[in-house]
Amino acid sequence: MNEEQLLLAGKMYNPGDAELRKIKLKTHNLCIRYNQILEDETEERQTIIQDIFKTVGEASFFQGPIYIHYGTHTTIGKQFFANFNFTVQDDAEVFIGDNCSFGPNVTIVTPIHPLVASERLGVNVPGAEEPKKCYAKPVKIGNNCWFGANVTVCPGVTIGNDVVIGAGSVVTKDIPDNVFAAGVPCKVIREITEADSVFLKEELF
Repeated sequence: MNEEQLLLAGKMYNPGDAELRKIKLKTHNLCIRYNQILEDETEERQTIIQDIFKTVGEASFFQGPIYIHYGTHTTIGKQFFANFNFTVQDDAEVFIGDNCSFGPNVTIVTPIHPLVASERLGVNVPGAEEPKKCYAKPVKIGNNCWFGANVTVCPGVTIGNDVVIGAGSVVTKDIPDNVFAAGVPCKVIREITEADSVFLKEELF
């Protein structure tokens, strides 16, 4: 297995591998280009977004700036919205469903580094030519999710459908469908019900 195959299989890999660095360099440069383009230059922005990610659904919008690591490991559904400073460190695969909206500074991370300090310098794997330094776990986010500002989603987390994550939360464990969750670490606060409808807030109308 090459390093990218090891990475996607959840095995120890070397992020400094030449082929992995080539993918990251291309994506990092595309992000820089995207972040420098005027917001109303929509065709060029859309072309770059399609070049960065594995898949992006229709009617999606990235406010920018964006900071994406590989891009080719991330699948995004339709009608996605990301506010300022959307960051995805997609060493492992990242899946984001349809109709999701993210506030400013949302970060998704997948790589995991060893806790033992000496192992962060590299782990000698039998049969491998070079030490392996980390591993990664995928992140999956369902449909119709809203994340407040400064939410961080950690490696290996699955978030269900129709979920709201409160601002500043650090999501370290799975979150089920149709709940409001918040905190550090993020925990389910309660189920979302019809009592949460904006139509019950008379002051809004």
